[in-house]
Amino acid sequence: MKLHFEVDGNDFLLAGDASGKVKNVLKKLGIESSIIRKIAIAMYEAEMNMVIHANGGRVDVDILPEQIQVVLQDTGPGIPDIDLAMKEGYSTASHEIRELGFGAGMGLPNMKKYSDNLHITSEVGKGTKVEIIILLK
Repeated sequence: MKLHFEVDGNDFLLAGDASGKVKNVLKKLGIESSIIRKIAIAMYEAEMNMVIHANGGRVDVDILPEQIQVVLQDTGPGIPDIDLAMKEGYSTASHEIRELGFGAGMGLPNMKKYSDNLHITSEVGKGTKVEIIILLK
């Protein structure tokens, strides 16, 4: 099963909408709750980063018998140093975003923690691609 979503940048009211819809589809498919939790957390964190840092983007989800693959692609500013960005507490979020309760520097670490496989590619000035894999078996 393939799902596609567009994430609207800077709209915090819709942030997390795609991950919520995927969660509901997985529930209807009878996927184990611990797996649903992993995908919901990892995908939500990636979605929030798209809203906070990249003016939105697109999400493609492929639900296969052995795994769920989520690919999030944006055309934002890119991540200059992925290794640094992966450190807990590191954040480039603005003061305004932090006042809203976001930007604590846990997005990428949480994506890694709740994914079975996480691959991030980014080019400064062109955007970022995040690939999340959750194994079903």
